[in-house]
Order: sequence, then C-alpha cells, then structure tokens
Amino acid sequence: MILPKVRDPRMITIRRGGPLTDADHRLLALWAADCAEHVLPHFESACPEDERPRSANAAARAWAAGEMPMMEARALGGHAMGAARPLRGPARFAAYAAGQAACVGHVAEHDLGAAAYAIKAARGRSGNDLAAGRAERDWQREQLPTDVRELVLDDQARRDAICWFVFSA
Repeated sequence: MILPKVRDPRMITIRRGGPLTDADHRLLALWAADCAEHVLPHFESACPEDERPRSANAAARAWAAGEMPMMEARALGGHAMGAARPLRGPARFAAYAAGQAACVGHVAEHDLGAAAYAIKAARGRSGNDLAAGRAERDWQREQLPTDVRELVLDDQARRDAICWFVFSA
C-alpha cells in the first residue's frame, strides 16, 4: 500500500477541491513516467513480448499531454500491474512502477508509487544493494521539475514508512 490513510491536501487537485494545479499534476505524471521508464528494461529483459508496462508508461505521458483520458490511462496502468503479478524481483517492481505512473492522472499520490517501485527494482537488480537504491533515488530526485520538487520531497519524507523506507535508506 503506497497511498496514505490521510491525504496531504496539497496533493488533491483543484477539480477535487485542493490546491494542486493541472500543470503540476501533469509534471508529477511525467516525473513518475521518467522513474518507471528508467527501470523498464528490468521488465523487458524478462518479458520482451509483453508491452503492457511500456504501454502504461506511454499512457502516463499521453495523459499528461492531454492526449488520453484519465480512465484509459488508469486502465492501462491496471494492465501493467497485471503483468507484474506473476513475476518476482526487479521485473515485477518495474512493471508495478509503470502501472503506478499510468495512475497518477487518477490520484496524484501514485507518483511516489512509481518512484518507490523503481527503487525496489534497482535494488533487486543488484542483489538488494541499498547503495543501488540510493543511486536510483538520487537519479529520480535530479529529474524532479522545480515546480513540484518541494512537494515531492515533503511527500517522500511523509510517506517513507509506507513506501518501504526506500526514500531514506
């Protein structure tokens, strides 16, 4: 479970009564897609014929560009998570990362799901090496758009415990 029981009001979109602008919501989706794409080769090397995670990642980008309805992107995210379920290790976590990225349009907090699963994929690829996880986390933080950087870093600190402590390890 990567979603909090009590939501940070800053992560609630304007259309749902919160302060998160559409522009910042799109930035979160694009950042999540970057995180997922960075580890997607872990899935594709294990399942080269399965396009579901790549399609989900493309859906996250398409939603952010206004080229795909949220419900369609979210459905493709569910398909990517379906691709993850029978797997273990880095391939599984990479597919989950893509699935989470595709769901950011539905609930902005899925951005950390994509990031956390990507860190778990990087760790798993290196024999659960915490240094590999920190390197992935640091790479992700370098990709953060300035407009949402503080929000994401605050959210990482707040939700680290429900995201397997990947942001602080």
